[in-house]
Amino acid sequence: MPTPIPPPRPTLPARLRRAAVESVSGLPRQFWWLWTSTLINRLGAFVATFLALYLTVERGYSASYAGLVGALYGLGGVLSSVGAGVLTDRLGRRPTMLIAQLSTAASVALLGFMTDPVAIAAVACVVGMASNASRPAVQAMMADIVAPEDRVRAFALNYWAINLGFAVSSTAAGLIAQHGYLALFLGEATLVLACALVVFRKLPETRPGDSHEAAGTPAPEAVSLRTVLRDGRFMTVVGLNLLLALLFQQAYVSMPVSMGQDGFSSADFGMVIAVNGILIVLLQIPVTRFIEHRSPAMLLVGSALLAGYGFGLTALAGSVAMYAVAVAVWTLGEIINSPTQMGLVVRLSPVHGRGRYQGMYSLSWSIASLTAPLLGGTVIDHYGADALWAGCAAVGTVAAAGYGLLLRRLPGQEPHTARRVSAPAENPSNPAPAADTLPACPPGKRPSSACPAGPRTSSPTPSPTPVPTNDAARAVRSR
Repeated sequence: MPTPIPPPRPTLPARLRRAAVESVSGLPRQFWWLWTSTLINRLGAFVATFLALYLTVERGYSASYAGLVGALYGLGGVLSSVGAGVLTDRLGRRPTMLIAQLSTAASVALLGFMTDPVAIAAVACVVGMASNASRPAVQAMMADIVAPEDRVRAFALNYWAINLGFAVSSTAAGLIAQHGYLALFLGEATLVLACALVVFRKLPETRPGDSHEAAGTPAPEAVSLRTVLRDGRFMTVVGLNLLLALLFQQAYVSMPVSMGQDGFSSADFGMVIAVNGILIVLLQIPVTRFIEHRSPAMLLVGSALLAGYGFGLTALAGSVAMYAVAVAVWTLGEIINSPTQMGLVVRLSPVHGRGRYQGMYSLSWSIASLTAPLLGGTVIDHYGADALWAGCAAVGTVAAAGYGLLLRRLPGQEPHTARRVSAPAENPSNPAPAADTLPACPPGKRPSSACPAGPRTSSPTPSPTPVPTNDAARAVRSR
């Protein structure tokens, strides 16, 4: 009997093509419109990147004044994070995004025409508030429309779009600024309006409605900011994320200062920091395919160590190549951390309180962007750059230990109890909430995210009650 001939091994391009298809397949159409709006938004992120240069070079203000305006921009983000989270739960995801995007377009365009220093500072604070206000709504909508087993992948793709858009916008902004900085302000306003148009035309409201009435079950208890603040496990996650956010912010504040003290030029810093964007664009999707169904506890511990010791390596850097190696190490931590952390935030958030929970999570990033420049500059001035990088390694170790202790009793992955239901075409403002538990997946097999495409029936098949993931969830899901 002849020996059967094994099928030919797929070529490398064929394997890469199949991997790319699997990475983007199975996600609902609404997600891709949300992803498109994020990409358009980040393609127009000109002003925040070049605001300091605009104030010092174009307007002739001092570096201290530029720092003050930057701090007010960050303060605006701090103020809007929690408020936008509340609006996301009360008004809905779509109205909150539209209000934030229209306000951003108007305030950015206005900032381009301001000449008085007080007016510039005040409008910059408004721009910071408006531009940060859409984050809780975007993340909450993504959690609403994507099936639980696909959320890590969805958050990774969204983060990839953010970095791709930022890379393109940073390059384009430098060319546009040569023809006048006003073009940057008006260009960003135009692209933000395009983003709002996508949201208005293509994205229905996804805020969980009163589906409990149709099912004949008691209404869930209200989720307030006090509920979020009293959720000890979630607030600890927010605190740990703040530590990591303080680390990542040093790349854009303290690293250029440290390189300048070592005699490197701004062009050298540009080459080094470009490694971060290039690696994210190249590795975010394949790394996510490897990690998406693994333990979030181990991934967060590992990402914290990579971030801390990646920045710690900067103390040993004596060449551009060594700085690039340090950037590569902490960038890998960033690639692992971002989708894993977002998946954990959704997992710990009750369905009817996602906006407030996402707002509190966004607050940690806003506080980091406001305080990291002050902390980094103070440590460098008083103790030197090496002390700062050693401190970063210590902070990463503390964050890793915190994740390890906090998540060692994280509830296991439960069986998939309910499939995602799309928003009905005839009533897009009141879709069924998505399940917010993470299902178990058979080894080596990607779970399907297929869902019914038609509208919900009046008597849906009841599904078993999912296992609560935190104290707030217990209150919301009590029956």
